[in-house]
Amino acid sequence: MTASAAPAPTEKPGMRRHWTAIIAMAFVASPGIILRFAGVDLSPMVAAPIFGLSILAAAFLLSWAAETSEMDISQGMALAVIAFIAVLPEYAVDLVLSWKAGADPEVAARGLAVANMTGGNRLLIGVGWPIVFLLFFYRTGFRQLVVDKQRALELTFLGIATLYVILLPLRHSITLIDTIVLVSMFIAYLYFTSRIESDDVELMGPAQAMGALPDIKRRGLVLLVLAFSAVAIFASAEPFADALIGIGQKFGISDFLLIQWLAPLASESPEVLVAGLLAWHGRANVGMGALISSKVNQWTLLIGTLPIAFALSAGEFHLTGGLPLDGRQREEIFLTAAQSAFAIAVFANLKMGAREAITLFVLFATQLFIPSEQVRIYYGIAYAVLCVVLLIHNRADLPVTGRAAWDVIRGRAKDVEAGPVEIAAGDP
Repeated sequence: MTASAAPAPTEKPGMRRHWTAIIAMAFVASPGIILRFAGVDLSPMVAAPIFGLSILAAAFLLSWAAETSEMDISQGMALAVIAFIAVLPEYAVDLVLSWKAGADPEVAARGLAVANMTGGNRLLIGVGWPIVFLLFFYRTGFRQLVVDKQRALELTFLGIATLYVILLPLRHSITLIDTIVLVSMFIAYLYFTSRIESDDVELMGPAQAMGALPDIKRRGLVLLVLAFSAVAIFASAEPFADALIGIGQKFGISDFLLIQWLAPLASESPEVLVAGLLAWHGRANVGMGALISSKVNQWTLLIGTLPIAFALSAGEFHLTGGLPLDGRQREEIFLTAAQSAFAIAVFANLKMGAREAITLFVLFATQLFIPSEQVRIYYGIAYAVLCVVLLIHNRADLPVTGRAAWDVIRGRAKDVEAGPVEIAAGDP
């Protein structure tokens, strides 16, 4: 059974602008493919922006094509495709770094794959979630952003994955056993989410222009854009990562920090911008839901695939062996998991208030300027304490959220589609 396809959007004056955006992104993404396959050797200072922009542009194209594809494929399949696409740019860079770690013990010791993974996850919550709330508040004046009850299932899986990942720092590697557990969580999440009936597709921006095409042309263009973007991302991932490492070596900057924060800016920006545009157009609930879903994908599928790339490169397939973790990497994982726990507690009542949004951003932003390893532990503890405080404060709402998640698991999708919980009087 396919998702109910909405009628093709009516042609509007802004369509030409949308097509211009599609062509422009394709143009920006092309050098990553051309230079990689031509074998052109560029200096790190030149290669980093070229390949970084290629990844960024391809990520935009992927998001537009994925959104358009919801008109033609089943809800379950759409979720599977979109979930993978959401993490594809981040995955490509991490795959390269994990592969290099498996082939070279020196690279493995620098922990760059973990740097990219933790940076991307923390950026998504510390910047993406507050941005969506800020735009929501600016447009509506409401001090609470309420999400659909459907998000209860995603928050439940995110909570389970966080409880699992927060224990990883107790060990010295991410193993293939972790792969089995986390990827299984991701598959289960897709299965239960696919049982929720979708509404008619409402396309926006460039996706709206693609969706206005006749069926055959639209489907062909979506497949072409998906293939082109995937090639651009995977062609650019390795030279982009190498360029960042080269810049760090040239200027004495920590390549760990460059990979942790600069690389995710290219891979996470499209997700955050698309969610921000949804919030700007009055659909903050949808935009925040997309970011929560993306967090689930990254916290399960992305982490779970790192040991696979490492094992393939190293040629060693032992369930208890895998991507090694040193003290710095274990601290980063702990801090990222603690932030995730606090973020879950924020939405435990399916609402985010202004104070929570500000706290998420301030805690994220201030830690960037304090490189001390001991301070990272303190920040992680602060997140954990705030998580407990919020859960206690919202304890009366937890059963409601739990029942909403259970309704999805039992296949009672209509109960979940009832919409967001009510905003209390006086919240605006």
